[in-house]
Amino acid sequence: MVRRGLARALAVLGLVALAGCSGSEAAITPPPGVPAQASCGRVNMVLNPRAGYAADAAVVGYLLRTELGCDVKTVSLTETASWAGLADGSIDVILENWGHDDLKRKYIDGQKVAVELGLTGNKGSVGWYVPSWMADEYPDITDWTKLNSRAELFRTSRSGGKGQFLGADPSFVTNDAALIKNLELDYTVVSAGSEEKLVAAFRQAQKDKKPLLGYFYEPQSMLPDLELTHIPLPAYKPGCDTIVDAVACDYPPYELDKIARKAFVDSGSPAATFIKNWTWSNADQNEVARDMTQNRLSADDAAKKWADAHRETWETWLR
Repeated sequence: MVRRGLARALAVLGLVALAGCSGSEAAITPPPGVPAQASCGRVNMVLNPRAGYAADAAVVGYLLRTELGCDVKTVSLTETASWAGLADGSIDVILENWGHDDLKRKYIDGQKVAVELGLTGNKGSVGWYVPSWMADEYPDITDWTKLNSRAELFRTSRSGGKGQFLGADPSFVTNDAALIKNLELDYTVVSAGSEEKLVAAFRQAQKDKKPLLGYFYEPQSMLPDLELTHIPLPAYKPGCDTIVDAVACDYPPYELDKIARKAFVDSGSPAATFIKNWTWSNADQNEVARDMTQNRLSADDAAKKWADAHRETWETWLR
């Protein structure tokens, strides 16, 4: 997917969240069987730099405003800075958390300023990929133990004489540098700079038959269209990545979850109950993300389109 629309989607989402809240004092009529809610008030929702996260925030923010009358504000931060926001009170909720056991120990177990708010329903996976034409032309490329023999293919002006491994947005938490070191691979990590640039690089590599090895993940609305082939690393086993500097195993499967500021949850805000109840699938997230990026819908228009088609799903989040 060409992510030219990602920055626009994120910016529009923030503007809509800030400006679209003036009706928060209007009377809200809940669907049949759904009890009336207490006043919602302000919800400070963090926005991490991923199209999938923007899709989460679009739908959750839209429904919080239109169904509960919440005053929703979004703040764009990196993953780590998002947790610090829970501690200083500037952030109420992280809608999509990828692991971060170290931050859970610090802010949930230690400082006790944050709580887990349940799973999003999204299944996350991270791994190493090449354009599929490479797997056809070099069948051994999917064997990580053969990557050194192919390192020359991946050398670039940025890789210092080694094979280039294209990394993700530098704000993402990854194990790639440690994996390269501990698996004794003749590669170096070069950051793509953003999700948009990572997607564009893989798209161009497939189109031009240019060698490329790099990080990718799902949920990701354009993964099926990019024609990528996964390179399995040594199998993940629980605990093999506890010490990041020593990690020599593949990424774990991720059950993505929600993290909230404890005081926000304890306040009794109906928004906290709504977010706790909110779950959806990878397909749901990818549908909204695609509308916001490829189809160039605004955050609210993409959210409304999804909500109109899935009323039976989101009405259960109000209960």
